[in-house]
Amino acid sequence: METLKRNGLLFGFVALFIGLNAYFMFQDNYFFNALPLVLIIAYIAIFHTHTTFLITALLTPLSVNLEGFTEGQIGLFLPTEPILFGLMLLIIFKELKSSIIDKSFWKHPLTLSVGFYIAWVFLTSITSTNPMVSFKFLLMKLWYIIPLMTIGFMVFEKKSNIVKFLWCYTIGMSIAIVYTLIRHSGYNFGEKEGHWVMWPFFKDHTIYGSSVAMSLFFIFGLIAYKKHSIQAQVILAIILVITLIGLYFSYTRGAWLSVVFAFGVWVLIKYKIKFKYVLGVGLAALSIIIISWSKIEMELAKNKHEHTTTNFDERLRSAANISSDASNLERLNRWGAAFNMFKEKPVFGFGPATYAFEYAPYQDPEKLTIISTNFGTQGNAHSEYLGPLAEMGLIGMLSVLVFVAILFYSGVMLLINIKRFTPEEKQMYTLILCVVLAMSTYFFHGLLNNYLDTDKASVPVYGAAAMIIAQQVRLKRKRISMHLPDLSKSK
Repeated sequence: METLKRNGLLFGFVALFIGLNAYFMFQDNYFFNALPLVLIIAYIAIFHTHTTFLITALLTPLSVNLEGFTEGQIGLFLPTEPILFGLMLLIIFKELKSSIIDKSFWKHPLTLSVGFYIAWVFLTSITSTNPMVSFKFLLMKLWYIIPLMTIGFMVFEKKSNIVKFLWCYTIGMSIAIVYTLIRHSGYNFGEKEGHWVMWPFFKDHTIYGSSVAMSLFFIFGLIAYKKHSIQAQVILAIILVITLIGLYFSYTRGAWLSVVFAFGVWVLIKYKIKFKYVLGVGLAALSIIIISWSKIEMELAKNKHEHTTTNFDERLRSAANISSDASNLERLNRWGAAFNMFKEKPVFGFGPATYAFEYAPYQDPEKLTIISTNFGTQGNAHSEYLGPLAEMGLIGMLSVLVFVAILFYSGVMLLINIKRFTPEEKQMYTLILCVVLAMSTYFFHGLLNNYLDTDKASVPVYGAAAMIIAQQVRLKRKRISMHLPDLSKSK
């Protein structure tokens, strides 16, 4: 009886929950069952914020979009987005109450570039053809960017937390890959089935392939950054094999090519090839392509390889088929529509996240394919760069390009600084190198698809940005304490 008196309020809440839950279940509404889990997560988030941040990385590859269960009525990734939303509110409250984030974070070029991007999203949401959709997109961007970059900045000051983050994302991704491979094997690894067997964790094989490619370089980082125990080596070897198999059976040409591109970036970094030489070769190659375009187009027209095959070589060759491959032709159609939309509204665009609602009339009739629709109901611009061009005008696209450029410039400069000033930090160098390479796979893939409006891409991308900022700030402090010169001022 004494226990009942002391804990009367608690027992009252428990009784109320049981009663309400029974009522909602009777009404065929089972969402109330999640309340205890929500309260547990809220407790961990408030009192163990860094742990919650790392758990989010683990859960990201395993999150499920409610859109697939609610006939498109609710587009929310569970459990990651509610967690990120809660972390956003928490960090804003803490920062307003008493500044907890170092000023160097707010002054970093990456933070400033993201801040400008968010400001432009806000401005173009006001001028949007569908403000409701655009402001929902803005809110979604905020709950990705704010917690991932601010909390990430504080978490990633320690090397051990970078390692934990990579482990968490890799383990979550490995579970998703195993699930996909088991389902896929039931269909003899068929090409058509390979487009959807990763559901409900991933919408389709393209975003799945993109995530597998990023995870592959996280694994390389975990393998190479230090000498592991036999048990850890075996676990990492198993995860590596699973990931490579998953990459192959993703049947995602963009993911395969992005891995090749990342190894090219690794060569540039390893052999310290200066950017001006890369730019020179790139401009020369572009000039040759422009001059010889007629001949190139004739050769491309001879390419009849289709992507609807399980043959690796033929599927890879089909990436250059712009005469009969429906997937490639539809992508060209979407890009053309995006550019036509840009010409219509070059300054502010049609508004963030409005492409799917607006692109139909801007399709070129001559470029329509068997999978095109006059209703414009089948997705986005298939480009991380042309989508913002259509939705937020030229400045919108430039804001994305500036972020990407600063991300890679900061990452490469961090690698140079580590080698020059703290050569003993070989482990950190290896981890950051593999993170930079993982990002190169994503933003190469971004030429062909766009996923930064999902947790699957946002968590690793903005997490990587936070790692680079945190380590640059840490290294700068260490350099000052050791009275080392600033590389930016040296010849």
